[in-house]
Amino acid sequence: ALLWKSKSTLTSFGVFCLQMGWGDLGVFGEPSKETPNLDQMASEGMLFLDFYTANPLCSPSRAALLTGRLPVRNGFYTTNAHARNAYTPQDIVGGIPDSELLLPELLKKAGYVNKIVGKWHLGHRPQFHPLKHGFDEWFGSPNCHFGPFDNRALPNIPVYRDWEMIGRYYEDFKIDLKTGEANLTQIYLQEALDFISKQQASQQPFFLYWAIDATHAPVYASKHFLGTSQRGLYGDAVREIDDSIGKILKHLQKLGISENTFVFFTSDNGAALISAPKQGGSNGRFLCGKQTTFEGGMREPAIAWWPGHIPAGGVSHQLGNVMDLFTTSLSLAGLQPPGDRQIDGIDLLPAILQGKLIDRPIFYYRGNEMMAVRVGLYKAHYWTWSNSWEEYSKGIDFCPGQNVSGVTTHTQEEHTTLPLLFHLGRDPGEKYPLSFASSEYQRAMEGISAVVQQHRVTMVPGEPQLNVCDKAVMNWSPPGCEKLGKCLKPPKPEPKKCVWPH
Repeated sequence: ALLWKSKSTLTSFGVFCLQMGWGDLGVFGEPSKETPNLDQMASEGMLFLDFYTANPLCSPSRAALLTGRLPVRNGFYTTNAHARNAYTPQDIVGGIPDSELLLPELLKKAGYVNKIVGKWHLGHRPQFHPLKHGFDEWFGSPNCHFGPFDNRALPNIPVYRDWEMIGRYYEDFKIDLKTGEANLTQIYLQEALDFISKQQASQQPFFLYWAIDATHAPVYASKHFLGTSQRGLYGDAVREIDDSIGKILKHLQKLGISENTFVFFTSDNGAALISAPKQGGSNGRFLCGKQTTFEGGMREPAIAWWPGHIPAGGVSHQLGNVMDLFTTSLSLAGLQPPGDRQIDGIDLLPAILQGKLIDRPIFYYRGNEMMAVRVGLYKAHYWTWSNSWEEYSKGIDFCPGQNVSGVTTHTQEEHTTLPLLFHLGRDPGEKYPLSFASSEYQRAMEGISAVVQQHRVTMVPGEPQLNVCDKAVMNWSPPGCEKLGKCLKPPKPEPKKCVWPH
């Protein structure tokens, strides 16, 4: 989640929820209707039906949100192999470069106090610490809550308060892998409420990034929510997130600052169908899920809420992207985006406040490759790939039950000469490619080709940060481990190229 406030007493709060799919919310048609708070948030604000993430994986998406730039520009990609998804596991050497300007850094110069609650995932070595990139406070973890690990071959993930760790997952912050019980979402909720209260009491402009991870496998929920959903443990986690968002919105109203608060809810990638149905969500009628550049991997639920400013019950078909939150947030704060670099995010305020539709494309990247592009209602695939036959034979399937011949391919298929073209209005599930010989195909591709050519002319890739791995850089001895007696001995450095099979 994001929370920030400008000198004009605007407070902005956005929720960047981990791995929730487009079909997980009642307002998007989920049959059990177990998200009453998010549904009400949509009825009081604006629903975006065509909102995207910048990458079908977590770390690059978060880097894009906070920089307003495609991962291939900000370095959150790999060149170790073609079109591979890469992120920041414990052994990654890289992270967010110092050369990138993050949203909290820019807001800090304008007097904001900035906090991140939850998962950072932009590098865990000291130089990548969020407090070195504009945040003033942090409660959460540098990596995801995988594990438990044995603290010999792999250390358990640390949980930080500001500069120092205060414990580790599974040891000090329990996650019961048998029952799915964990109190983390409640802890993250309280951190958000306390931060809001503190900044409001001091009349301080603020920004909060609430990056919870309960819907990422291994899924968890607190005892009060366990067994309450028709959808099993994943549904329990979604219900607790929904309840938490409801409490945060009510807290803003109770403090009398809801009309000065801009709230945005979205996700970092589509639901992980490989974890479904017990540990993964729903992408509705869209094709495939996380890790892919089909609609299910990158089209996200999105809701904007700002009482007194956004007309209630609004529905927008504006093509949006998480990178737009960077530019829109700066606009709300009366700031200009940096002029010395390519910014991919646009200002959504005309769409949100005036109902305008801004003409812009959506680019679907997987690693170092532009896989597809959307212009208007048309989407052209220049490359298709779900995952390899080798991985598929091991039971890894990012498109379970959704085989579309010639579309969901298990080898990387190039279509740059004749892209596969879909009309997402008539065919949101990407099942029926348009005929190459049709006049509609020819007409649509003329416009798309011009957009792609211009994009490639301006594309200057950043130095890839996700190429090198080394077990010596894992979370062996994070700052503060001495006080807790939780320092672990690292192995000798042995850097090597990371292997990214997807």
